Amino acid sequence: MERKKIWKKAGNVLFIAVLLLLLFNGTAKSWMLQRLMDLGLFQANIKEEPAATAAPAFSYLDANGTIVSTGALKGKVVFINFWATWCPPCKAEMPSLHALYQQFKNDERVVFLFLSEDDALGTAKTYLKAKQLDMPVTARSGNIAREIFSGTLPTTLILDKAGRMVYRHEGVARYDAPAFIEQLRALL
Repeated sequence: MERKKIWKKAGNVLFIAVLLLLLFNGTAKSWMLQRLMDLGLFQANIKEEPAATAAPAFSYLDANGTIVSTGALKGKVVFINFWATWCPPCKAEMPSLHALYQQFKNDERVVFLFLSEDDALGTAKTYLKAKQLDMPVTARSGNIAREIFSGTLPTTLILDKAGRMVYRHEGVARYDAPAFIEQLRALL
């Protein structure tokens, strides 16, 4: 009977230790979220709303440091992801974002904006290089309407060719699933 109590306490201690690790260690949290994504959780799904309205335009700094407005991107499908290197859910979805970007990077009908919320754009560039993620990183320039970005990381949205917001998601999601890729292709 004593041995059973010891194993029960050891199990409780192990459970609490794992829980604390996931709560306070960003790398562990990212790893766990990636495993849950691998199991099929957090699947992205574009559901075009018939009453979708034009998304408010905002400015961003492109890879060359030039200020560009999203309003200038009409006629293209625009995939926007707000992220930061210190955000475990952002880091968890990065491999799927990279895989999606790799599929569409040569398609001129699609524009990818990976908007870093880090204090310095160099931090984001260094992180992507260290992880061997070949993606363009940009930064916002000025204020952005709350319906676009409320401050929650990660936030992902898609604008159709008319500049209407057809997808908006706060939180982690998997973007390289075949169903999502087909939904994105349908917007082209």
